Amino acid sequence: MAEHLQDMTHVVQGSVMRQPPDGSGDRSSRLLRGILDACLLALIAQDDRYGYEIAAGMREAGLGFVRDGTIYPLLARLEHRGYLDSYLAPSISGPRRRYYTITAAGRMELTHATGVWRQVSSGVDAVLNSVRQSKGD
Repeated sequence: MAEHLQDMTHVVQGSVMRQPPDGSGDRSSRLLRGILDACLLALIAQDDRYGYEIAAGMREAGLGFVRDGTIYPLLARLEHRGYLDSYLAPSISGPRRRYYTITAAGRMELTHATGVWRQVSSGVDAVLNSVRQSKGD
C-alpha cells in the first residue's frame, strides 16, 4: 500500500520514477488526478482564486506533495472541460493574475466527485480498519 502511494506521489510530482509492470500506474495516475480535480474544484468553489492561492490552499490542506507546476495543467484541463472559467485581474505586486471561478457544470462535477470520494474512502477505511482489527493492532 505504501509503495502504491509512493508511486502515486511520484506521478503527482511530475516524474514517474517507476511504472508497475501490470499497468496499474496509469490507473493510479487517473485516480489521483480525479482526486486532485475534486480538491481544486472545492477550493475554487469557496472563492475565486489564482494559481498561487490554489497551491497554498492545497499545502494548507496537507497536500504539500502536489507541486505548484502540477496544478496549472489540471486547471487548464478543468477549464477546457467547462468546469472552470478564468479572468485576468490587476495585481498590486506585479503582472495581472489569472483567477479561476467555478461554473455550474463545475459545481455539478464537484457534487458528483464528492459523493464518489465519500463512497470510496468509506469502503477503503472499512477494509483497512477490518485488517487492523483482525491482526490485533
